[in-house]
Amino acid sequence: MNKTALSLCLAGIIALPGLAQARPLTLTAQMKNYSGDGAYLAIYVTDAAGHYQKTLWVSGRKAKYYKHLRDWARGSGMNRAEFDGVSGASVGSGRSLKVTVDLADALIDAGYEIRVDSAVEDGRDNAADVRTPLTAAGAGKPASGRGYVQSLTYDM
Repeated sequence: MNKTALSLCLAGIIALPGLAQARPLTLTAQMKNYSGDGAYLAIYVTDAAGHYQKTLWVSGRKAKYYKHLRDWARGSGMNRAEFDGVSGASVGSGRSLKVTVDLADALIDAGYEIRVDSAVEDGRDNAADVRTPLTAAGAGKPASGRGYVQSLTYDM
């Protein structure tokens, strides 16, 4: 390898972390008291026009029920690659879900939203149960839900 090629490789290695910086984002969903089984939740990011961008977390292990998380299901295409590694158990009445995910810095204060779809067996499905802008100023401030989710808080 010549010196120029080596210099370019080293410059790329040094610059790469700056292009794809991410930070941990802790999401806390507090559920309302409701009757019924555990809730399925899809927590995801949309752009300013409301178009799906990225799945942050899916709560509920049986993928056959994901279709009830309507907006997320439509946006993600329920492609397994969208939720592999970012899913866990459903969340019961009155309980809270707390997960930490990595989020690209470029999404913060850039017009994106965090949304939560919720569904409970034998209950109503709630597309966009929670909608909150993804901003540094919004960190730590609970956003109210209109379905099974009482509130969603994110911390950076």
